[in-house]
Amino acid sequence: MDDWLHRAPTAFGGKRIFRLGLAANYGIDEGGVRAAMDRGVNLFLWTMRSGGLGNPLREALKGRRDSVAVVGFAQLGWFGWGVRRGAEKLLRELGTDHLDVYLLGWLGVGSAWTSATERELVHLRESGKVRALGVSIHDRPRAGGLAGSSPLDLLMIRYNAAHPGAERDIFPHVRDAKPSILAYTATAWRRLLKQPKGWDRPAMTAGDCYRFQLSSPHVDLALTGPKSRAEVEENLDALAKGPLTADEQAWMREFGRAVHG
Repeated sequence: MDDWLHRAPTAFGGKRIFRLGLAANYGIDEGGVRAAMDRGVNLFLWTMRSGGLGNPLREALKGRRDSVAVVGFAQLGWFGWGVRRGAEKLLRELGTDHLDVYLLGWLGVGSAWTSATERELVHLRESGKVRALGVSIHDRPRAGGLAGSSPLDLLMIRYNAAHPGAERDIFPHVRDAKPSILAYTATAWRRLLKQPKGWDRPAMTAGDCYRFQLSSPHVDLALTGPKSRAEVEENLDALAKGPLTADEQAWMREFGRAVHG
């Protein structure tokens, strides 16, 4: 059952997911990861730089696989053979028999959507080694096209108060809750955490940024990349405030426009 803090997105087969997922490639240590898990975080992005995530995630996958969700980041996403080998490597690293989502990263720059990569991705899904297929992508018009006419189950997209263009270019193309939407770059690479020139009111906090993302009815999940346990605790505390009010929505959008310039 969905609520403010949990969703059961189609990309995860109805698995109940805490809406703020964790990426560990910005320095959070093992203790910070475990603290996030203790507070209910059960969605994790696994990349080449997953630092303190390794041991806690492997333990969680071994002990409670059905309640943990892993998005595996393809390391070789240009060719079909690379897509296949990348998935198999991730499975070995994590000691699991399947990935919840297998993600081609930064489509068009770090990976390619071709007949070969699409064919291999679909084969991996049919084999059960991956349960769902996703891409991360900054090209919003292209993402909108893929949302409407591809076998993708998940789009990982940039969406924040300074870059709300997905509301125009992507969200209208999502039909019947597919593909699921995972938002990242919540703080616009920390630009939303600083007052722009001429702005005399407070800047947004990181917690504000995640609440902005998750307040969209089209966003299923958001991704945080904290550097420390203190940061992840602060972000989780902020979510307790619930969705944005109309006044909060208005000032954050105004602030986002000022930051965007």
